[in-house]
Amino acid sequence: MTTDLRMSEILSSIPWFSELDHEQRNGIEKITILQNVPAGENIFLEGDLEDYLYILLQGQVAIEMMIPGLERICVHLVEPNELIGWSSVTPIIRQRTASARATTASQLLAIDSVKLRELCDDDHDMGYFLMRRLANTIATRLLLTRLQLVEIIKRNPT
Repeated sequence: MTTDLRMSEILSSIPWFSELDHEQRNGIEKITILQNVPAGENIFLEGDLEDYLYILLQGQVAIEMMIPGLERICVHLVEPNELIGWSSVTPIIRQRTASARATTASQLLAIDSVKLRELCDDDHDMGYFLMRRLANTIATRLLLTRLQLVEIIKRNPT
């Protein structure tokens, strides 16, 4: 477990939270834990129930999807300061839409997604700011996934 001071420093250094004030970051700090994941270990699997939003601090994580007939394929390699498990913050989706596996030893922040949604409901300014950032992440991931799937289809015509 990390000290409160260290967690505060970590959150302050992440671009995702840079524009939040001290009180808002403090609220997020209270619902966040530090996780170390060895290389090759799954962080979560497609279809799992949602529980945490992750931010990669160190290492690399593969976002993978099951495609019938092609097994599990990597659709994105997550680098430090990127989000993992964005769908856990959305109000409707309750299952993981992809799997996440550490390709190298990785360190992540794990933010309780239910409590984060509650914070966003209680502080609409913070909620609006975080959801705008989340929307950018979603749009980027959808574009990258679409491009990846186009390549898969080109390589595997029916």
